[in-house]
Amino acid sequence: MTHPLVPQIIELATPVAEELGLEVVGVVFHTNQRPPILRVDIRNPQQDTGLDDCERMSRALEATLDATEIIPDAYVLEVSSPGISRQLTTDREFISFKGFSVIVQTSPPYEGQQEWNGQLIRRDETAVYLNQKGRVVQIPRSLITRVQLDERR
Repeated sequence: MTHPLVPQIIELATPVAEELGLEVVGVVFHTNQRPPILRVDIRNPQQDTGLDDCERMSRALEATLDATEIIPDAYVLEVSSPGISRQLTTDREFISFKGFSVIVQTSPPYEGQQEWNGQLIRRDETAVYLNQKGRVVQIPRSLITRVQLDERR
């Protein structure tokens, strides 16, 4: 379950990231730890996300969060890049990673397979389209449980 502060944190973090030429791709607030950990995943759309990007975002976001006092108690801010094993969920991600190798998992199996590998062509309202060595495979979205980048390729 998402922490109730996450939407407000995303609202604050998004313009901070945009000012730095970055994108916020995920926010998780782990309140079961002491002190709680606020993890913000960012991406640099121009190049590979580096440590410098994370440091710049961390400093800028920390100042914004402290100024708004949205989180009243002590917490640890972690800013990181989501990495290549990342699951694709948003339309923007499906557009950004067009042409990348992906793994699509289905449940129940579709056409006798539960895992499909191929290059991402696109996603629409009904299906995800993959290129498998020149052959287009159309997998119904209603059966898809996960789409993630294939780090083996």
